[in-house]
Amino acid sequence: MEKLRRVLSGQDDEEQGLTAQVLDASSLSFNTRLKWFAICFVCGIFFSVLGTGLLWLPGGIKLFAVFYTLGNMAALASTCFLMGPMKQLKKMFETTRLLATVIMLLCLVFTLCSALWWHKRGLALLFCVLQFLSMTWYSLSYIPYAR
Repeated sequence: MEKLRRVLSGQDDEEQGLTAQVLDASSLSFNTRLKWFAICFVCGIFFSVLGTGLLWLPGGIKLFAVFYTLGNMAALASTCFLMGPMKQLKKMFETTRLLATVIMLLCLVFTLCSALWWHKRGLALLFCVLQFLSMTWYSLSYIPYAR
């Protein structure tokens, strides 16, 4: 209860607000970071939708896997503009989300390997589904008690 009183009265020095954390994270201005976040995030959505559209072409599973993975990587990179890359990496590899991060990164790599080098379409599609599930789990790891 004491902590709540300190926070509400503005006397809490332990916790910074989201805006203060974002401004301290990088040498870029807030507007620049916000613009690049939006650009990367929109590119991520575009690549994922483009990959889904290419899925229905002959031999499109390879293109789907590549563009879907690029979309997820762009969406993941977009948060680096808000937090800063080092802070993002530190948060990604905290003990509470270490397993989710490792599984997500492995799914990204295995999706590309199965589509481009191993030439296994079924395996590429399976890793795309696992990639979606692992990205969801990774995203939920940032919400307390959501996992």
